[in-house]
Amino acid sequence: MKRTTYAKYAAAALAGTTVLAACGTESVGTRTEDVSTIADTSWVPRKVTVDGKDYALPEKGALKAAHITFKPGTADPDVGGGESGGSVGCNSIGADVAVKGDTVKVSDLTRTLIGCQGAVGEFEEKFVAVFDNDLKAELDGPSGARTLTLTSPEGDRITLREQKPPALKGTRWSLGENAYLTLTRNNTVTGSLGCNTFNGKATVKDRTIEFGRLSTTRMTCSAPVMKTERRLAEILSGKVSYQQKHDSLTLTGTSGESVTARAE
Repeated sequence: MKRTTYAKYAAAALAGTTVLAACGTESVGTRTEDVSTIADTSWVPRKVTVDGKDYALPEKGALKAAHITFKPGTADPDVGGGESGGSVGCNSIGADVAVKGDTVKVSDLTRTLIGCQGAVGEFEEKFVAVFDNDLKAELDGPSGARTLTLTSPEGDRITLREQKPPALKGTRWSLGENAYLTLTRNNTVTGSLGCNTFNGKATVKDRTIEFGRLSTTRMTCSAPVMKTERRLAEILSGKVSYQQKHDSLTLTGTSGESVTARAE
């Protein structure tokens, strides 16, 4: 990052934090819904409307990287940018966000300094100009396929779609540096404990994953890595409960110890 003021947001982005909450039940768009239902959700900006003209997110390249998340909180006057934001396909964006009723107040917005060319650069400029504002929020559509519309006082709009969470099976779930696991559709699991790779049986049923005995390679690694491997191996043993929240997966072993993985 080229701006030190962006450090606060960058740390939050790595943590995968995604929260947009308000107290009580508010009227959002045509639906009456607790605004906190938007929590733990990544939103993909699909369109910006400025002066009645629509600018669509370019499909090639930008769509995969584009995401916006929200974490309202008290702004830090000494740090530029905040814990809300993401990317619309080029630069990373950080901002402070406050929510009151159906109003989303975005302030202290910062960006990284990549020169964005063509349609992606144009879309980003339009997006930032509307996003850095006091926005009225409207939410519509069924769970898992909702549309979030943010409208500026000038009547310009950002249209975002709820990002579908990754499938439990077939997704590579990162457990930390070099450690990961992938559950397959034929009730097996493959992955790495950080140094040694493993495979074995894994049956998903009733919010649990029952791991069979894991076969691992026998490489000797540094003491800290081996300690982490032993901890992960203990968690991934027997009947493990799991909780998936969009791109995060929390696994809790029989001892009560847990680890949170992120979809790659």
